[in-house]
Amino acid sequence: MIGRTSNKARSPHPVMGSGEHVYEVIHDWGELPPEIQYGNTHGIGEDSQGFIYICHTVHKDSLSEDAMVVFDPNGKFVTSWGQEFKSGAHGLHMHREGGEDFLYLCDKNRSIVVKTTIKGEQVWAIGYPEQSDVYQPNATGQRPKYSPTNLAIAPDGGIYVADGYGSSYINQYDRKSNYIRTFGGKGDAAGKLNCPHGIIVDTRSAGDPILTVADRGNNRIQRFTLEGKHIDFVAGTNMPCHFGYSTNGDVVVPDLAARVTLMDRDNKVIEHLGDDSASEWQKTRTMSRDQFTPGKFIAPHGACFDHAGNIFVVEWVEVGRVSKLRKV
Repeated sequence: MIGRTSNKARSPHPVMGSGEHVYEVIHDWGELPPEIQYGNTHGIGEDSQGFIYICHTVHKDSLSEDAMVVFDPNGKFVTSWGQEFKSGAHGLHMHREGGEDFLYLCDKNRSIVVKTTIKGEQVWAIGYPEQSDVYQPNATGQRPKYSPTNLAIAPDGGIYVADGYGSSYINQYDRKSNYIRTFGGKGDAAGKLNCPHGIIVDTRSAGDPILTVADRGNNRIQRFTLEGKHIDFVAGTNMPCHFGYSTNGDVVVPDLAARVTLMDRDNKVIEHLGDDSASEWQKTRTMSRDQFTPGKFIAPHGACFDHAGNIFVVEWVEVGRVSKLRKV
């Protein structure tokens, strides 16, 4: 039974999944302090100590303007920071380098990618890709739109930035943020993209790493070499937003149209969790929290596995929604 949802008598929370992939769903996870009200919850990640980082756009009624919220593994609030990311907070990538955790953040409104410590201290920032030929101004001086949504990091530290809300290109940099190349661009042919919203480097196999892109506007996943050459497409998702890998090789894909897709290491669908894609989710996402159906997703936007195999999902809803899928 794919993506079933039930309520077990001993659990007050919905239970979804089947076989070896069964999860207890804890909606509105995390003890958010009263001065913080979520806007759209866009990105999520876990650091090496099990702490959970969530970036959101900040609700208009929030007393705090901090766009990054940090919880301990039990959901206790630890700290918040990042007022400069208010309204623009989007992509979040956690990466460990030299024994230290770093955050790579995409700000869709300021059109920048920022590397920070986990305390929010800026290391560097990458702005408009003016070194790229395709981003040069036209005859009237107007530059192509650039609005980065997510990024990926290769084994050698190279960086791939997805211009999902801009011109649908992927911009590649080396580990020191020096520009290398641009590929993709808007279209539906092989190698072309339409809102490359999410991106990750797949190192699960013994072969060469593969750049995997959530080609959301084309309703598909597309794979490339690290040099930007098209490899193939992956079926099974509706509006893929991003990716999160488990230590066992499974991948979680937040599908914006009201479901979360689980795939195995061969990119075959295992489950569609909390599937409510037949609903009017575009309307529901603007409603108050009491209108959300337990055990059903509305607009999954980001997701990750934690070290224990649980899944965290954040959703593109106006009041924010963070769900923990506890593996049972």
